[in-house]
Amino acid sequence: MARHEPLYRIGMGLIRALFTVLRVRKTVVGISNLPDSGGAVLAMTHFGYLEFALVAGVAWMTKRRRIRFLATKSAFSTPIVGWALRATGQIPVDLRGGADAYAHAVAALLRGELIGIFPEAGVDASYTVRALKTGAVRLAREADVPLVPIAVWGGQRLLTKNHRIGFFERFGVPVTFAIGAVVELRGEVHEATARLRDELRRLVAEAQTEYADDGTGKWWQPRQLGGTAPTEAEAAEIDRKIIARRDAKRR
Repeated sequence: MARHEPLYRIGMGLIRALFTVLRVRKTVVGISNLPDSGGAVLAMTHFGYLEFALVAGVAWMTKRRRIRFLATKSAFSTPIVGWALRATGQIPVDLRGGADAYAHAVAALLRGELIGIFPEAGVDASYTVRALKTGAVRLAREADVPLVPIAVWGGQRLLTKNHRIGFFERFGVPVTFAIGAVVELRGEVHEATARLRDELRRLVAEAQTEYADDGTGKWWQPRQLGGTAPTEAEAAEIDRKIIARRDAKRR
């Protein structure tokens, strides 16, 4: 792995500045579970659009570790974002076939890098951990590296799906990072993926219990905890409608 990546360092400086300007109140639990060296797959919750930056910032500020995220190929086609993704070594994923991205991710893991992946494959507006894809487990097994679960709670209050957040609402938001112990990879791939989901759910529940702000009646809190976020069924219906509109436009 390259020791000097000035563009990555610049990106981390910008993330640090973002934390400072927005006065993000970070709480990091289980930082010892993030490897100091060597390859590992980081499987993260996906409640908002800034988790990649939030987790990358914490990994860099605490352990000077770089994370290579799997990002949709369409993101790489935008002028500024695409340049930034390529410059910082992120990995494009073609949703019609991810074999190339998978191979690049395995190679990076074998070089001793951290790979960041969102196994839910999309932001869930219910702010609950939905069913996971098996890619995180498959990557960790093939490269023979640890699979580390990470829950981020509060990041959805900065930027998320299907909710317009007021400018001043983004200041002073508490964000909790709960980094769990390595997930066991034994057994069939779906069994290991189920263990990963259980661990992410447990980490989210702990983060919610200790969270600094009361979410009662708030849009960012799950319905079962007294918030007004959509239920899992309602969130799934929202996704189906979005996909249907997108498909209709393509046709």
